[in-house]
Amino acid sequence: MAQRYGGKFSPTEVPKAGEAKAPPPPSGWTGKRRSRVGMRVNALFIAPLPLLLFAFGQDPVGLATNLVAFGVLMGAAWLTREGLLAEEAYEARKIAKRPAIPRKMFGSALTGLGLAVAGIGGDLVTPAIFGILGGGLHLMAFGLDPLRDKGAEGIDQYQADRVARAVDEAEAHLAAMRDAVLRAEDRALTTRVERFQDTARGMFRQVEEDPRDLTAARKYLGVYLLGARDATVKFADFYARSRDTQARADYLALLDDLEQGFALRTRKMLTDNRTDLDVEIEVLRDRLAREGVAARTLD
Repeated sequence: MAQRYGGKFSPTEVPKAGEAKAPPPPSGWTGKRRSRVGMRVNALFIAPLPLLLFAFGQDPVGLATNLVAFGVLMGAAWLTREGLLAEEAYEARKIAKRPAIPRKMFGSALTGLGLAVAGIGGDLVTPAIFGILGGGLHLMAFGLDPLRDKGAEGIDQYQADRVARAVDEAEAHLAAMRDAVLRAEDRALTTRVERFQDTARGMFRQVEEDPRDLTAARKYLGVYLLGARDATVKFADFYARSRDTQARADYLALLDDLEQGFALRTRKMLTDNRTDLDVEIEVLRDRLAREGVAARTLD
C-alpha cells in the first residue's frame, strides 16, 4: 500500500473556513533517544557462558559451583537490563516515581556474588577479590538507580502523584495497543500506531509540565485511550484472520481521528497556558505600576 509523505515543500490540504488546523504529525524520531540497552548489556549475557560449557567436565562440586555462578550472573544481567529500561522510562518523563526496585544495584550485588561463587577454590581471598571487583566495576559501568521521585518545581506531591498515576495508566493503554497490533503482522500498521503513540505522549508531557491540564486531558488519557486499546485488540484479532482491507481502512481512519483530536487538544492546552501567562504578566505589571506611582508620591 502506498504511503504519502509530506515535507516543508509538499502540498497540504487547506482547512475549511472556521476549522482548526491540526499540527503536523510528529516524525518517527520525535522525542526519541538512543537506548543505552545495547552491547554492554548483551555482553553480560554472553560472559557467563564459559561457566556453563566447562561445568560438565568437573567433579560434582565443581559442576554445582559453575552452574550456580552461571545462574546468578544471568540473573544479574537480566536485572541490569530491566534497570536500564526503567531508568530510561524515568528520564523520559518530567514527573515520575523512582523505580520500586533498584534493579541495577541488585544487579551489581548479584554480579559480585556470581563472580565470588565462580572463584571458590582453596582459599577465601580469591572469591572476595572477584566479588568486590566485579560488583564495583558493574556499579561504575551502569551507575545507580534513580533514588528519588521526580516532579515539576512548585507542584505539591499530591498533584504529582495524580499526574503520575494518570500517565502510567495511559502508557499501559498505549503498550497494550502496540502489543495487539503486532498480531496483525502488518509493518505499516505498527508504524502508524507508533506515530499515534508519539502524538499521545506529547499530551502526556504537557500534562506533566502543568498538572492543571490533567482535568481537561483526563478523558483523553482514560476513556479515549481505553477505547482505542479495545478497538485495536478487536481489529488485530479480526484482521489477522481475514485480512479485510475495509476493516484496515476503517482502523486507519480511526487512528487519524484520534491523532488529530489529541494534537488539537494538546495545542489548545498550550494556548490556554499562554493566555494564563499573559494574564499573570499583566496583573504583575499593574501592581508594579501602582507601586511605582506610590513611591513617586512619597518622594
